Amino acid sequence: MLSPETLEAYRQMTPSERLVLTLAMMKESEPYLLLGSSAQVSRKFQRINEQNDERNSAMLSQLARSQRLDHD
Repeated sequence: MLSPETLEAYRQMTPSERLVLTLAMMKESEPYLLLGSSAQVSRKFQRINEQNDERNSAMLSQLARSQRLDHD
């Protein structure tokens, strides 16, 4: 979990600053993601995709819930 200070620092960033930070983090982690056999790499990316799907589903559920509450 990120500290409140870190979250506030991210909120203060412009979209382009957040993009630069994201791209730098991706570049730093790429060698580790590609480390291992092809089966290991495939499993890593499969898990990343599963986690992304879980996050997206949770966000969509929360959006739907908030829209229902707004209309009630």
